[in-house]
Amino acid sequence: MLRSHARRVSALALGVALLVLAAPAVALARTQTATSGAVTATFTFTTTSHFTYPTKSLTISRAGQVVYDQPVSSSFCGPAGQAQAYCAPGAPEAGQSSVHVLDLEPGGEPEVVLDLFTGGAHCCSVEQVFSFDPGTGIYAMSQHDFGDPGERIADLGHNGRLEFLTADDTFAYAFTAYAVSGLPIEILTFANGQFTNVTRQYPKLIAKDAAAYFKLFEQHVGDGVGVLAAWAADEDNLGHEALVSATLAKEQKAGDLRNPGGLAGKRFIRALNKLLKRDGYVN
Repeated sequence: MLRSHARRVSALALGVALLVLAAPAVALARTQTATSGAVTATFTFTTTSHFTYPTKSLTISRAGQVVYDQPVSSSFCGPAGQAQAYCAPGAPEAGQSSVHVLDLEPGGEPEVVLDLFTGGAHCCSVEQVFSFDPGTGIYAMSQHDFGDPGERIADLGHNGRLEFLTADDTFAYAFTAYAVSGLPIEILTFANGQFTNVTRQYPKLIAKDAAAYFKLFEQHVGDGVGVLAAWAADEDNLGHEALVSATLAKEQKAGDLRNPGGLAGKRFIRALNKLLKRDGYVN
């Protein structure tokens, strides 16, 4: 199953925004449902003309019996109160459902996956996964913040196992402006209540990502250091540390690691190596 997200609300002109803010908040209820086998999940929320979602709830039934019925909230959206009101369904403005029932662990009990959006510039797609424990008969929730890149759920290995295809949002703003930052590919799986980074199990996808970023660098897209950083992360994930070191040294000597007003040259290389080591791209 492939699933993509369109989660960005267009900016409003000032005059329109003022009219919206002046209008009374009218709450409209929405209900979304997903089913797989004996499991049915129903996501209900209300929305207002102020682009808030004051109430959100999730109900999960197994063979027609309700076993989970709770309000929806996320620690990634901030503390209780108004912050949670801005914690939105994943993509209601695009007409897409935010609730899914998927078998993330083949052969097991299907999980309920709920898409949320925290709001804000370049932020943030959250996935909540509800897993059933046959021993206790209850659902436990796990969640992951996929940041601005969001994610796509796909069977990348063509083996019946679903993965979360995303990108490493820690590279955003790390060396340059967001618009010219490169975000290296990242792939996660979900099992036993945990998200696990399995990116290195997909070398062909990593190599494709690396080639695309190096092409952008050669085409002098932006200041260059942002996309070269993503390329370096990809290549390190492939075990090409010597290639990365040699390429960075060559480009620095040639004066191609430019970044007006930001990290450039040797300073950029030092900062990049620190991030790559901190985040496990190199030992």
